[in-house]
Amino acid sequence: MYRTALAYLSDWTKRFSRKPLIIRGARQVGKSYLVRMLSDANFDNLLEINLETDTSAPELFVSKDPDTIVNLLEARYGQVIVPGKTLLFLDEIQATPELFAGLRYFHEKMPELHVITAGSLLDFMLADHNFSMPVGRIEYLYLGPMTFEEFLLAAGRESLLDTLRDFSFPGDISRPIHDELMRLTRQFTLVGGMPAAVEAFLDSGNFLESAAVQQSILTTYRDDFNKYTRKVDQHRIEKVFKKIPMLIGSKFIYSRVDKEDRSRELSRAFDLLCRAWVAHRVRHSSANGVPLDAEASDRVFKVLFMDVGLMCRALGLHLADIEIVDDLMLVNSGVVCEQLIGQHLLFGGEVFVEPSLHCWIRQKSQSNAEVDYVIALGDKIIPVEVKSGKTGRLKSLHVFLGRKKRHFAVRFNSDLPSLLNAETSIAGEEKRPFHLMSLPLYMVTQAKRLCREYLTKEQ
Repeated sequence: MYRTALAYLSDWTKRFSRKPLIIRGARQVGKSYLVRMLSDANFDNLLEINLETDTSAPELFVSKDPDTIVNLLEARYGQVIVPGKTLLFLDEIQATPELFAGLRYFHEKMPELHVITAGSLLDFMLADHNFSMPVGRIEYLYLGPMTFEEFLLAAGRESLLDTLRDFSFPGDISRPIHDELMRLTRQFTLVGGMPAAVEAFLDSGNFLESAAVQQSILTTYRDDFNKYTRKVDQHRIEKVFKKIPMLIGSKFIYSRVDKEDRSRELSRAFDLLCRAWVAHRVRHSSANGVPLDAEASDRVFKVLFMDVGLMCRALGLHLADIEIVDDLMLVNSGVVCEQLIGQHLLFGGEVFVEPSLHCWIRQKSQSNAEVDYVIALGDKIIPVEVKSGKTGRLKSLHVFLGRKKRHFAVRFNSDLPSLLNAETSIAGEEKRPFHLMSLPLYMVTQAKRLCREYLTKEQ
C-alpha cells in the first residue's frame, strides 16, 4: 500500500545534505513497512535490526567509528554493507538510547551510508534522555495513519483520487460521484487508517476482518502501558485510554474521566498517552496572528484519538451504526467526523515538521463559543468547522470571524462542495461579510490547496 511519505523518503535518499533519519509515530502506523517499501524501490539490499528483540545488537554499536561498526555488522549478520547501495534500518531504537546519541558519527564520518531508525515509544526516550542529543546531525519524519486518499489508492480507485486532485472552484462534483465518495468515506470511517486494518478489509471485503485487527492493535497499546513508566499507575493510564474516544469534540476536562481521581495524576497519564502518539492535544490558540503556537494554551485543549477507525472500534460502533443514518455527520453527534477531519488536518502538513493542531475556545458566562479547528496558511488564519447537513449551526464560527475580523472560513459536511457569501449574525454586533468554503468530508486532504487557490484569486 503506497504512502505519500515514500516520495519524501525517496528524495531524502538522493540529497547531498542527507542525515540519519528518525521516523516518529505510533505503534502499528506502518513505519517499518514504509522503510521496506523504500528499500525495495531504491536499494540493492536492506539490513534491518530490531533493537528490542535482538538483545545482543547494541554491543555492535559501542564504537564511535562507523567503519568498525559496519565490519561488526557484516560479520554478525553475514551481509555486505555498501554505502549508497545498502539501507541500514535500526528499529525500536528507544531500547538503546546510547545508540541514538551515536547517530552523529554516521553523519560525520560515513555520510554516504543511508541510516534510518524508528521506534514506537521513541518519544519516551527523547523526553527523559540523559545523553547529548545529536542536534543538527539527524532529521525527523512524522508518520500518521493512512489518509482517505491513500485508502482510495489502496482500493484501486485511482480515478476517484484524480477527481479530488483535479477539482477546483468554480467546478463541481456530479451527484453519482459524490455519493460514491461518501460511500467510501463511510467505509474509511469504520476501517480507519491503520495499514493492517486497511489491508485486512481490502483483502477480504469484510469489516469483521478489519475489526479483529483493530481490536488487536488496541490490545497492543494496552500491553504497552507497563512500558510507559513506573511513576504512573497502569490502571490510571487504562482509565484515561478508555475515556478518550468518548471525549472527542469538546474541551478536555479531567473530571470527565473520573470525578473521584486527582487531575494531576490523570494529567500525567494523559501526557504519557500523548508521548506514545495514541492521543493528541488540540490546543486552544487565541489566533490573533501566526504562528498559532505562540498563543497556544497547554491547559485549554481538546483531544484526538490515534485513528478514526480505532475510535469507532473503541466506541463499539458497527457497520449498521454508520449505514443507518442519512448523514454521516449524525453518527455519535458528529464527533466521529470531527475525529476524521482532525487527524487529516493534524498530519496534513510537511512530514518533516512535528504535527500540531489548534482550536479556538471562548468561555464566558452564558456565551461560550468553540471553533473545532483553526489552521494557518501563510499569514492567513482560517477557522474550520465540522457540521452536519447543508447548513448546520455556525454560531461559534460567526463569533470567531467577528472577534478576529476574519473574512474566510471552511466548513466540512456531507454535502456537495460550494462557495457561499455570508454575513456574521451576532446579536448586538455589526454584521461582517465573509466567504464560506463548504467541502464534503472526503475533500479534507485537498482543503489547504483549495483554500490557497481561492485566497490567491481573491487577492
